[in-house]
Amino acid sequence: MNMNRVIKSSLMSLTRRFINIHGGANRFRPIWTRQFSDNLEPEQWESPEGVVRRGTNYVPLSPISFLERSAKVYRDGTSIVYGSVKYTWKETHQRCVKLASALSQLGISRGDVVATLAPNIPAMHELHFAVPMAGAVLCTFNARHDSAMLSILLKHSEAKIIFVDYQFLGIARGALDLLTSTGTKLPSLVLVPESTDSLPLSFTSEAYEYEKFLATGRADFDIRRPKSEWDPISVNYTSGTTSRPKGVVYNHRGAYLNSLATVLLHEMRSMPVYLWTVPMFHCNGWCLIWGVAALGGTNICLRRVSPKGIFESIDLHKVTHMGGAPTVLNMIVNSPASDQKPLPHKVEVMTGGSPPPPQIIFKMEELGFTVSHLYGLTETYGPGTSCVWKPEWDCLPLDERSRLKARQGVQHLGLEEVDVKDPVTMNSIPADRKTVGEVMFRGNTVMSGYLKDPGATEEAFKGGWFRSGDLGVKHSDGYIELKDRSKDIIISGGENISSVEVETVLHGHPGVLEAAVVARPDNHWGQTPCAFVKLKEGFNVDAQEMIKFCRDHLPHYMAPRTVIFDDIPRTSTGKVQKFLLRERAKALGSLF
Repeated sequence: MNMNRVIKSSLMSLTRRFINIHGGANRFRPIWTRQFSDNLEPEQWESPEGVVRRGTNYVPLSPISFLERSAKVYRDGTSIVYGSVKYTWKETHQRCVKLASALSQLGISRGDVVATLAPNIPAMHELHFAVPMAGAVLCTFNARHDSAMLSILLKHSEAKIIFVDYQFLGIARGALDLLTSTGTKLPSLVLVPESTDSLPLSFTSEAYEYEKFLATGRADFDIRRPKSEWDPISVNYTSGTTSRPKGVVYNHRGAYLNSLATVLLHEMRSMPVYLWTVPMFHCNGWCLIWGVAALGGTNICLRRVSPKGIFESIDLHKVTHMGGAPTVLNMIVNSPASDQKPLPHKVEVMTGGSPPPPQIIFKMEELGFTVSHLYGLTETYGPGTSCVWKPEWDCLPLDERSRLKARQGVQHLGLEEVDVKDPVTMNSIPADRKTVGEVMFRGNTVMSGYLKDPGATEEAFKGGWFRSGDLGVKHSDGYIELKDRSKDIIISGGENISSVEVETVLHGHPGVLEAAVVARPDNHWGQTPCAFVKLKEGFNVDAQEMIKFCRDHLPHYMAPRTVIFDDIPRTSTGKVQKFLLRERAKALGSLF
């Protein structure tokens, strides 16, 4: 039989099988059928006689295999440390299998969404394996969301169950109350207490307790492996860079490849000790929850990130690697001497978001850290590029080294290509450090698409590349450097803030006639929202009142820290000239 026909037939069969498996999960169907029909048409080629694809030589890639291997190779090695809690890789594997079984017994089936609202605790680590082992899709919500936003995302994701840390129980209950008022079917709730002896007094029999729930599972549960590498493994919501967060769908193949690429970015060897200062809910912890498992490493969990906790953890557990936004680095270098401890060895730190100032890099290196810079988006499974360091740069002056480190660099091994292109012609821009274009990605670690939003998916993939919306230049050595963000995104403490969302709230104040929001430099957070407001005639409102109004209607980190009352410059067509406002905000100086 003609091999081309065989491949076409197999793809069609695989597509039908996916749709049948996920019959009730219509939310994924447009994404996967479009991928098969439009982008995966096989090339014309003839196979040599005797070449076959069977279970003998082909298994769909999945991060599940990382845990299974570590349970054998590193079975007695420490997998998790959280205060007095400590597990081996053998124990972690057993717990994840039982948790997957418990999910199955609760009625969770292939394609169902299981959500979390929790900090960096062992349960979050276990759910990253247990949920896909049950054939389900993990959705890790940002722990900084309020009840209103959480209710919107729960409804959009159609989560069947949500695991909630005790610290966020009030927020979760507020979200469920809002859903009840709309008649939406509520997800089951599993509470993760600090300990089984610390259940809140308001805890009811209508919810489950994590350890008791896990104990209901069977140790001999038959893991539901992905039928295809394209099966969804997780949904990660963007941080609100538009007025409505989008659900970014990851697949098993992309998660597998990005996990391996990220540990290479971190220059990790076998059995690293990783300190969790990156939120596990953010891009599945940059895919490092799965990646550290691939190397049999030890995960040091921190509920709250503080300089004292970081130094104590490094000293006690001999941490080799950690990551975080520039805010975390700023906390470390500006921490009191009483919180600091001499490092037992060099600690590798990967930072993402806005580049850290040269002074921060210098001070981090004085303390014994080595800082590297990466760049990516939720749509690229987190890290997509890295400023790969070259030995010949070691002899350069500090300011020059810092400038080089601030660049976003080159694509990692999991991506096919990263380029800066003219968004209209799709031609690559010249590598002259001056011509500005849009950063675009192509490869296996680009998202499958936006959940329930085929229009947005098609727009993002227009021209055969993922359009990041970020503007940058190319250097002669091929390294890229961001120059601005489209849509006026504000990056504060590693979190993206939509100026549109903040402006919408400001316009809800009875005294506001016009409002525009831009980024203002901040020595601690990197950037904070700066609001320019024009009041209606007869209103007398001060900055503090306006800030309080925003905090009453937004998560606090999204509220402006600066409010300037003045006319707002516009073009002849009525568009706000935000570049002028950014210059004015910058002229105000950094916040301390």
